[in-house]
Amino acid sequence: MSTTTVLPLLEVADVAADMGCDGAEELRFLTADLGTTGVGATLHRIRPGARQPFGHRHHAATNEEVYVVLAGSGRLAAGDVVHELQRLDAVLVPAPLPRAMEAGPDGMEVLVFGTRHDADGELEMGWWPDQPAVT
Repeated sequence: MSTTTVLPLLEVADVAADMGCDGAEELRFLTADLGTTGVGATLHRIRPGARQPFGHRHHAATNEEVYVVLAGSGRLAAGDVVHELQRLDAVLVPAPLPRAMEAGPDGMEVLVFGTRHDADGELEMGWWPDQPAVT
C-alpha cells in the first residue's frame, strides 16, 4: 500500500551545530523524516553574508545533486566555477565536483535533492575555489 508523507520542513532537526557550521546556517536533512528510499533531500538556510565552513563532494557516479534557491540570493561554488544565484535558480552539480555555498546580503534558502547513497559524502573544511570564474 502506498502512502504520502507531508513534512513541515522547519520541524526537522537543525543539525548545523553538529556539523561545525558555527551559526552560518541551518541545515536540515529531510530524508529520514520523509522516509525516502531513493531520494536524498536537504534544506539549507544560510545567514546573510555567511559562507558554509566546508565543501563536500560525492563519490557514487550517480549521486548528482540539484540545488534550487527558494529565497534570497548568493553563490554556489562547484569545482573551480562560482555561480551567482537568485530566487528560483536551479543548478545541477555532478557527483565528483566539490561544492559549497555562501549567501548574499538577504541570506539564501536552498533545497538540495539527489539520488540517495548512504555515507557517500566527503567533507572538506574551508573549501572554496582560490580563483573562481564567475558565471
